[in-house]
Amino acid sequence: MQLLMYRPGTSAVWADALFASMLQRSDRPSAGQVRQAAAAALRAYGGRGCAERVAQEFGDHPEAAVARMRWARGVVGEVFATPPRPAGDGRRRRPGLPLTDLRRWRPVRT
Repeated sequence: MQLLMYRPGTSAVWADALFASMLQRSDRPSAGQVRQAAAAALRAYGGRGCAERVAQEFGDHPEAAVARMRWARGVVGEVFATPPRPAGDGRRRRPGLPLTDLRRWRPVRT
């Protein structure tokens, strides 16, 4: 059996940081306040520390943690979303990695 290392995406890290921050939903924060609070939490606790605080809160108060994480993920999705860039021919495309030189990619059996 092969062990795999989980690497969270950037939106998950930002959501954990916002969850671990002192910012509350009732504050009705602006986008700038969300960015500042998430960045401050990441500076204070680090990515792993934010994830540990999320885990602790889910263990202590699961119902409240679910609501807070739902809020954090929604806000992070709005604040840190990247707008789609126009393609070279004027069409809009979804953000993500460009698929170039597909010859290097090979299917792998697991």
